[in-house]
Amino acid sequence: MAREARAKAHSLAGLAIGVAALALSIAASDAYAARHSRWHSRPPVAAVRQLPYPQLELPLQITGTQYAPVAWADIAGWSEDDHLAAYKAFRTSCKPIAAQTTPPAEPKALGTSLRDPCRITKGLDLSDGAGAKGFFEEHFLPLRISRLGEGEGFVTGYYEPVIDGSKTQNEVYNVPVYRRPSNLFVRGTNQNSAGLPNKGQVFRKIGRRKLVPYYDRAEIEDGAIEGRGLEICWLRNQTDLLFSQIQGSARVNLDDGSTIRINYDAHNGYPYTPVGRILIDRGIIPKDQMSMQKIREWMEQNPDGADELRRQNRSYIFFREVQLSDKDEAVGAQGVPLTPGRSIAVDKSLHVYGTPFFIEGQLPIESEVSKTPFHRLMIAQDTGSAIVGPARADLYFGAGVDAGKIAGRLKNNMRFVILVPKSLDPAARGRLVPVPDARPSGKIAKLFSQTDPLKDQKIGAPAVTPPAAGSTQKPATPTAQAASTAQATVVKPVPLPEARPSTAPAPEKLRRGRRYRR
Repeated sequence: MAREARAKAHSLAGLAIGVAALALSIAASDAYAARHSRWHSRPPVAAVRQLPYPQLELPLQITGTQYAPVAWADIAGWSEDDHLAAYKAFRTSCKPIAAQTTPPAEPKALGTSLRDPCRITKGLDLSDGAGAKGFFEEHFLPLRISRLGEGEGFVTGYYEPVIDGSKTQNEVYNVPVYRRPSNLFVRGTNQNSAGLPNKGQVFRKIGRRKLVPYYDRAEIEDGAIEGRGLEICWLRNQTDLLFSQIQGSARVNLDDGSTIRINYDAHNGYPYTPVGRILIDRGIIPKDQMSMQKIREWMEQNPDGADELRRQNRSYIFFREVQLSDKDEAVGAQGVPLTPGRSIAVDKSLHVYGTPFFIEGQLPIESEVSKTPFHRLMIAQDTGSAIVGPARADLYFGAGVDAGKIAGRLKNNMRFVILVPKSLDPAARGRLVPVPDARPSGKIAKLFSQTDPLKDQKIGAPAVTPPAAGSTQKPATPTAQAASTAQATVVKPVPLPEARPSTAPAPEKLRRGRRYRR
């Protein structure tokens, strides 16, 4: 029994020694691994950030424009508007939009996105305002839009003048209305085009190759193109022709009892100069009293001054005769009849015809000093050379003297809301735009100067240092001190922090450490 007890004790002692040896070997291996990791570990490589940020194709890009989503309930007057009238005007614009098979030649913000809601209108014959309101809210997103840095847009008005004329020249009617001349040339177009652009260069072709600027207003009024059979009709005076050219269309009641309709067809290539602005600058008519009626009255009272004033606007418009009845409205640049009170002219270089705009504010509708609330959904169906900008519109009020009085006194700031098809939701695409890097910590910011030496002291204008007390030296003048220290004021570049020292061990130390461990 004693021998068996001693054997068990020896086996237990051997087992304890084995366990202790195993623990020591594990500890030694952990220590070695720690030392090895200290020598051979490398700092993790930071993720490489793409600079500059990747260029994402945003769905809505309008040059020089700011826009922000707005809720329908936050649009003043939206619920009170006649949405059925706006829907009918929109459906009129949808006919050429739905028939498009190719994207527009010039890239626009909305592109061809209006096709989807326009195709829906084909099988949607609405008859009440609630259904029309639901249509716009279901298929469009409202965005408040304005020029970059501005909060409001600007509106004016236009109409279709009704004037007297004759098919033949006589003592009463001797001012010609010209159609487009055959020697008028615009690059990228031909004589068979239905209408030429209202902006850009226009040339007069001489021979086969030579191109020169076309005649201006003064040259045309002096007879540069007369006698070529270009006369559509004859008007009573140049003022009637000028206002027809400004409006872009007119109804001419002929002396034989018939009526002809004329529309814009081309221009002579010179920029439009508002004659009303000239009268304001000359102090003839105050700015707050300016209107088309005031301009007409001044021209009728000052015929000699009217000739000089009119020729300050070198732009000249050529017309074409259109087959419309007296009941039909004028045709806009989109090629569809305009709707009084619902059609607007916009900048066609930025916007697509058929785009709905909700315009809200106050306008002098009742009189020149009235502030009539105006909250109305309008459809872009026309354009004009003076309509420039993302939140700029010319409101169409119809034909006749009354419409001309209202349109002539509009020059007001208004708020614009553009209705964008839901396929171009800018908020959804904006979530994919990468955010900028986080701001540096306070320790990093202290390494760089937080002051701008150019703002603290202008270069070349050092302060004048007065002489010490009791000194007989005259104080230096600013000019002399500036000349002597012209090279002293130099903006030093901001120093960059020193590079972080390398922590990688040298090869000799690595080999020496390994021999020591062995």
